[in-house]
Amino acid sequence: MSQQISPNYQTLPPYVKAWNWLKNFPSGLATGSKQSPTVSGPAAAALISAAFSCFLLMVNQHLTSIFKAWNEIIWNLGSWIPGSRNPDPLYGEIGSYSGKETVMLIGWLLSWFILSKLWRHQQIKTKTIFFYLFTFMVAATVMNWHPLFPYLPLMPK
Repeated sequence: MSQQISPNYQTLPPYVKAWNWLKNFPSGLATGSKQSPTVSGPAAAALISAAFSCFLLMVNQHLTSIFKAWNEIIWNLGSWIPGSRNPDPLYGEIGSYSGKETVMLIGWLLSWFILSKLWRHQQIKTKTIFFYLFTFMVAATVMNWHPLFPYLPLMPK
């Protein structure tokens, strides 16, 4: 004889509860906001600050390639990231890239904070947003192209 257990009586494991919550999570986002945004400043600040941080990463890459003392400062700044200075030859180390990523993170957060405060109630034109996005991303991409900057090493040392 089989016995039915009511859903209220049966306790589900935490991972099932979490999975059920995750399955229903996007439905709340699909309803959207009750009122649409009236200004584009906060969105422009988020987008432009992200593009600026990519540009900042490449500027920092060039500075660390030219000035070895700056490379050491940047590497020490990023030493909080696990694997920055790893003595194990099997896994290697991230090296000064950890500091470059730290500078990128700080630049992104600071520029986002500053621009969001400046543009909180501003309407930024779409042309202006795309101009700065395009300019920063193209500049970062071009700065990564080694034929234009022959002093950059092609392979890490």
